[in-house]
Amino acid sequence: MRASTSSRHILRSAKNIRTLHTTVQRQTSLASSSSSSTVNPDEIAHFSRLSAQWWDERGEFGMLHKMNPVRTQFVREKLVEMEYEDGHEDLNEAKVLEGLKVLDVGCGGGLFSESLTRLGANTLGIDASASNIAIASLHASNDPALSFTSSSLPQRFGSSVSHKGKGKLTYEHTSVEDLLAREGPNSFDVVCSMEVVEHVDNPRAFLTSCAEILKPGGHLFLSTIARTPLAYFLTIFSAEQLLRFVTPGTHTWSKYINPSELTSFFHNLHSSSSLSSPSSGEIEVKGQTMDIEVG
Repeated sequence: MRASTSSRHILRSAKNIRTLHTTVQRQTSLASSSSSSTVNPDEIAHFSRLSAQWWDERGEFGMLHKMNPVRTQFVREKLVEMEYEDGHEDLNEAKVLEGLKVLDVGCGGGLFSESLTRLGANTLGIDASASNIAIASLHASNDPALSFTSSSLPQRFGSSVSHKGKGKLTYEHTSVEDLLAREGPNSFDVVCSMEVVEHVDNPRAFLTSCAEILKPGGHLFLSTIARTPLAYFLTIFSAEQLLRFVTPGTHTWSKYINPSELTSFFHNLHSSSSLSSPSSGEIEVKGQTMDIEVG
C-alpha cells in the first residue's frame, strides 16, 4: 500500500468535502428509518467529524493501522483452520479468501475491507457514516490494483467479474439491519465487525442481524473491548484523557462488552429459533476477538 502518498492525497481531498451537516442529517434519517435501527446518531456524528483522518497512520486511527495486519492474519488463519477441519486437504492456504462473499460491518475508512479484498475476497464494506464511506471510496478509487465500485453506481454487489487473483470491493452507506431487510438472511460467507458493537444502540439487535445475514456454515468475526478496569485505564484515561491519542468521548466504558457476555449471547441465540438455520455451536474467543461459526 502506498501509505504516505495515499494518506496525503486523502487528507488533502478530505478537506474539500464540505458535507458534514448534510452527512449528519442523512445519518440521523438513516437511524430513524427503521424502528429496529441500532445506529446511534451521536456516535455517527462523532466519527464523521474524524473521517478525514482514517488513512493518517500517525493520527486518530493510528492504533487501528497497527492492529489491521494482526486482524487480517487472524481471519485468514481461522478460515484455513476450518477448511482443514472440514476435510479440504488440498487447500491452497494463500487463496482461502478468494471468491468468498465478505461483509465488513462498520468499515470506517476501509482499512480492513481493503486488506480482505487484496486477499481475494469479494468484500462489501458498509458504514452508517456517509463521510466514512466517502473517504473509503476515495482511497480505494486511487489504487488501480483494486477492483472497486461504490454504492452510487447502478451495478449490484457481486454482479461483476473480479480481476484475476483479486477480489472485488464495494462500499455502501447503510446499516446492517437495513442491508439484512433488503438482501435477506444467509447472504454472506464471512461477516466481520471490528470495534463497532461498543458504538451501537441495542447491541443485541445488532449482533442478531450480523448472525442472520451470515450463510449457514459461515464465519462471524468480532473485535471489541472488554469492560474491565484495565480497558478503562488504557482506552479512556490514558488514550483519551491523559495522552490525547484519541479524541475524548470516542469510547464509553459502560458500552464495552466482555467475552463471556458475547459467548452467552450467541449460545442463547443459537439455541433459539431466531436464526433461519441451526448452529454448530462453535464459539471461540481469542483475546478480544471471537469467531462464531454458524452452520
